[in-house]
Amino acid sequence: MARESRHEIAVSAATRYLEDQSDEAAGRYVFAYTITIRNVGDATAQLVSRHWIITDAQGLVQEVRGLGVVGEQPVLRPGESFEYTSGAAIATPVGTMRGAYQMVAEDGTRFEAPIPEFTLSVPRVLH
Repeated sequence: MARESRHEIAVSAATRYLEDQSDEAAGRYVFAYTITIRNVGDATAQLVSRHWIITDAQGLVQEVRGLGVVGEQPVLRPGESFEYTSGAAIATPVGTMRGAYQMVAEDGTRFEAPIPEFTLSVPRVLH
């Protein structure tokens, strides 16, 4: 049980619709999302890569994989957090994002930090 809390990362997200970058007539809805990654375990860990699953309201899935986030591979000591803002475009006014960060602890242990699903939504589309 102690092993599990050793490597634990909490991820939260906040989203914003970018009307000025969207083209609703052409089916392009652009969103910014701000992610906060907090090391709530007791081992220093580095974020090395990401895997996103972006789904629009028609069920179209985009998968995005890559090294780091916004050009960085942050190292988080216990209690530290890292925040960044990025963006995504989908073809419908509502969609979801979820995924995982691939992490490496200071002892070489590799583990995943799940990114809980969050909603992308044009204002006033969902209640």
